[in-house]
Amino acid sequence: MTYVVTENCIKCKFMDCVEVCPVDCFYEGENMLVIHPDECIDCGVCEPECPAEAIVPDTEDVGENFLELNREYSEKWPNITQKGNPPEDAEDWNGKEGKLSEFSSNPGEG
Repeated sequence: MTYVVTENCIKCKFMDCVEVCPVDCFYEGENMLVIHPDECIDCGVCEPECPAEAIVPDTEDVGENFLELNREYSEKWPNITQKGNPPEDAEDWNGKEGKLSEFSSNPGEG
């Protein structure tokens, strides 16, 4: 099992999860974070830290659907180890459905 970041992170990207991760397995895209599934040690400390509730185990259906996205982009995007500033409109996007169409494959600042 591993934890993955799901759709609700898109355009929210609060980053509270980053600083609690003991193995620094978060990677930053322009408008979303992902977890490298091979680096995650399944400790689960990130899950309750996410205000958007966007982090779930890959054993849940939604997690399984996002496993490959997390894997692919954790190989392309820069590693992030410190919390940055979320987008100014993050709260407006939190909880909105259908955000996958807003996903950007561009890397973040790292």
